[in-house]
This record gives sequence, structure tokens and C-alpha cells, in this order.
Amino acid sequence: MKALSLDHPKMTRETLLRMADEIPGAWIGMRIAGYLLLLAGWKSTQVAELFGLTRWTVVKWIHKSNEEGIEAVRDRFRPGRPSQLDDRLKKELDVVLSKSPKDYGIARVRWDGVVLTEYLKRFHRITIHVRHAQRWIRQLGYSLRQPMYRFVQASQEGVEAFQRELKKTSSGRKERRKKHHSV
Repeated sequence: MKALSLDHPKMTRETLLRMADEIPGAWIGMRIAGYLLLLAGWKSTQVAELFGLTRWTVVKWIHKSNEEGIEAVRDRFRPGRPSQLDDRLKKELDVVLSKSPKDYGIARVRWDGVVLTEYLKRFHRITIHVRHAQRWIRQLGYSLRQPMYRFVQASQEGVEAFQRELKKTSSGRKERRKKHHSV
């Protein structure tokens, strides 16, 4: 009898991990699965690799479970202001950042923290700091780097050839200036 396998092209590890990020509480299930694998004898590096985590994250899970027991599975309450960057705004900003700021009446060539804060203030009445806007840009997968043109370094052979072909004048610059000014 042939063993069953998953062969649908969209059923990948990356897709499942992305879904776990989107579904509330899915990471609790992943953590339970991780604990079950650890109890079955898997090493922390193997569990980390499977779930796309760092080994240190799994080590922290182990330490937490050794201290708290079964309560380590549950997420603890994290106080703090909820993010203003919700899913709807993320999708909209993804579209916005793929276009030019000029399309939205902002007289700039490219998006950066200052331009994004201006956009959010105008169109969403959201006020955030420039550094936070830069973080959002990076979080959405965009880069803040501006392309730079670099000159290729000259080779030593090229420099020597240039110096050989360089024509020297009969008199240096200072002597030419003296002659020119004394007339």
C-alpha cells in the first residue's frame, strides 16, 4: 500500500506558516505541536526548523514550560496600545507604496518616513513618528534605500597606462601663472 502524501502545489510549509500568522490563536496550536514533538524526543533545533523559528525561541518555550508547566502554552496578556496598522490599512498601504507619492498630491519622488507620515495624516488622520513610519515601510516589505550609482575602481594597469600617456607641459602651473600675470 502506497503511503499518503500531500502533493497539492499550494499546500506548502510557507503557506501554512503564513496562515498561522493570520489566524488568531493558531500559534498556540503550533506551540502545542512543538511541545508534543519535544516530548517525543525531537531536538529544539529540529522543532525550530520545522516551524520556521529560531532555536532560541524554542529554548525559551522549554524554559517557560519548565517554570510554569501547562500554563506556558497559553499566550499571556500583553498590555499596550493596539497597533493602528490593521489588516485593511496594511493592504491599502501596500498599494499606495507601490505608486508614486505624486499620485496622492505629495510633491516628493519616493516614499520615506516623512512622506508616509504626511500621507497618513492627510488621508487617515493618523499621526505617527517618522521612525515608526519607517518601521511600517520595512514591515510591508519595502526598502528605504535610494539607489546609488558607483564608479568602477580603476585597475593599477589602467592608472599606469594613463600616467604614461599623460602629456607634461614644458612649464608647471605656477610658472604659467607668473608669466600670464606679469604681462
